[in-house]
Amino acid sequence: MAQAVNVNFRMDAELKKSMEQACSELGMSMTTAFTIFAKKVSREKRIPFDVCVDPFYSESNMRYLEKMVHDVQSGQAHFAEHELIEGDE
Repeated sequence: MAQAVNVNFRMDAELKKSMEQACSELGMSMTTAFTIFAKKVSREKRIPFDVCVDPFYSESNMRYLEKMVHDVQSGQAHFAEHELIEGDE
């Protein structure tokens, strides 16, 4: 068996606590979870899940939202009621 080495990195305390809880519920430690991740990355030569940016936080959407906030604050926004639109479940 290969010699084990330590890998250290920083993480937000709440994120660490949340991950420890999730790992515990799965019956594993964070070390085991990270080892599984590392083995999968090594084997597949890719991140084993989709990594993408939430379009809500795109620059164009943030500009649009800032304009809407400005319009609401300055009284320029006009609101109208409409019927509830139900989506597919």
